[in-house]
Amino acid sequence: MRLIFLSDGWTVVLCFVSWGFLQITAALICLNIPDRYYSTDSWFYRSHRFEQGGKIYARVFKVHRWKHLLPDGGAIFKKRGFKKRSLENFSKENLNRFLIESSRGEMTHWLAIFPFWLFAFFTPPHVVWIMLAYALAVNMPCIIAQRYNRPRVKRLLESMK
Repeated sequence: MRLIFLSDGWTVVLCFVSWGFLQITAALICLNIPDRYYSTDSWFYRSHRFEQGGKIYARVFKVHRWKHLLPDGGAIFKKRGFKKRSLENFSKENLNRFLIESSRGEMTHWLAIFPFWLFAFFTPPHVVWIMLAYALAVNMPCIIAQRYNRPRVKRLLESMK
């Protein structure tokens, strides 16, 4: 379904620029969605039985060993962002804010994966699969980290009651 034919050099440049644009667009969309849509009790964000309260991510992916290496996108948006790398304030309000922002972060990364198919408009067909692999490699670690952290923070909140 390639509609735009560019030289290989310009195609590579367009791929890099497009990914940057798509990542930032996903983040801006999610920043503008009201907090009420990021309820950790909703089906999408809650921990499911197979996740075993986030423990599956520690056991299968060893997330606790590498999650500190992930960038914290919340630090980029100074006015609206929320730093999730390390919690300095363990108040109920801050922990609840963390839960909302980790859901927001997860949705941002899901939205950033989805537009991989747009590359079909200006790259050869086999490159689209490379773009999907790239999107998954860049975003899935962040999604896994959010799904690992949220149940742990929820348990901490419940222990405070």
